[in-house]
This record gives sequence, structure tokens and C-alpha cells, in this order.
Amino acid sequence: MKTPRSPKLLRLLLLVPLIVAGLAGPAQAGPAQPVAGPPAVASVLAADIPPICESRLPAEAHDTIALIEQGGPYPYPQDGTVFQNREGLLPDEPSGYYHEYTVKTPGEDDRGARRIVTAGDQGADGMYYTADHYESFSDIDFTC
Repeated sequence: MKTPRSPKLLRLLLLVPLIVAGLAGPAQAGPAQPVAGPPAVASVLAADIPPICESRLPAEAHDTIALIEQGGPYPYPQDGTVFQNREGLLPDEPSGYYHEYTVKTPGEDDRGARRIVTAGDQGADGMYYTADHYESFSDIDFTC
């Protein structure tokens, strides 16, 4: 049997046995019990993001940090644009709080996957590093 690829279809298939069991079971007296909804999605806290020592970043990240600290100029027109945090992996902040910058990847013909995302004005509230194009982040620790 082929595995369904649609998340909605998969959820429906997982619920079918429960629905059938509920319909086939004995009738219950009394008021119906409320059905629990999905758990609330917890907001990401800065403490939830693993740290990375600045000294462990690739050399190209140090170049990007220096450009951020001096206010540019940046090698790519997308550098300095607002990072939307659509993935929800960084703490929830108002639009415009985060900005993204390219960390060059040797051998890549395009911008590659590595980025630094700043929090606040030019990273005044912190900087985050991603080597996998926003699938995960590390909080850059400048004290080690």
C-alpha cells in the first residue's frame, strides 16, 4: 500500500479507526465530553536556541559580522532586508525586528544556505547563525 503524502489525508486515515470505534461502541449516558483540540504552540524563547561560540563560526561569518557592525556595504542586494521569521524558530517579535545577511559559501554560484540574522538595530539584541537556510538557528555567543 502506498503511503499517503497529504498531511490532511494522513490525519483522516489515522482518525478513521477512532471514529468507527466510537460509532460501534455502546451508547453513553450523560453529556458528551469535550474533545481536546491541538496543543497550543509554545512561543520560542531565546533560551531555547542553542548557542554557538563566535570562534566556531566559519571565517566567512566573521566577514559578514564585520560588515554588519560597520553598516555595509553588503555584497548582495538582499542583505539587510527584513527577515520575517515565517518558520517561527526565533522568538516572536514585530515585523522589522530581524534582518538577514548572507554568509558566503565557498564554491557556491549563488548566495548559498548560510545566513546571519540580526535582532534589533544592527544586532544590538543578538545575532543568530543558520547553516541550513533557516531550518535551524544557533545564538551567536560573542563571549567564547
